[in-house]
Amino acid sequence: MNLKIGDKAPDFIGKDQDGNNISLKDFKGKKLVLYFYPRDNTPGCTFQACNLRDNYKEFEKQGYIIVGISSDSQKSHKKFIENKKLPFNLIADEDHSIHEKYGTWVEKKFILKKYMGTARKTFVIDKKGIISDIIEKVKTRDHSTQMLS
Repeated sequence: MNLKIGDKAPDFIGKDQDGNNISLKDFKGKKLVLYFYPRDNTPGCTFQACNLRDNYKEFEKQGYIIVGISSDSQKSHKKFIENKKLPFNLIADEDHSIHEKYGTWVEKKFILKKYMGTARKTFVIDKKGIISDIIEKVKTRDHSTQMLS
């Protein structure tokens, strides 16, 4: 799916690191930063998550809730959150169903090998469930600035 700014954000339901169901409907009337990232505890993903963590109070001040999504397991997410002291939930999308809805499960290439993986992409969703921004060229070390500036 090729989503664009102004589109209604696709509804989803997934399990967070504690096994709780999270859906887009849970954020009705709230601003949401929904970020897709490839893997827990890898360098780029760690920089990105820690940058969001370090600026979390500013996101809260501006009324945003942050939720991360990757195809890692709930157990992996729980360890990532504990190790990096992340103040936000991570959804385990092991079957890629949420990725498919947001167009973030894509073909990638490494050397001459093709494989499927997560496109690092962030969707900012307004209080009415409309996509107000899409960040496709994520700066992992300074991701917060891309949304808060």
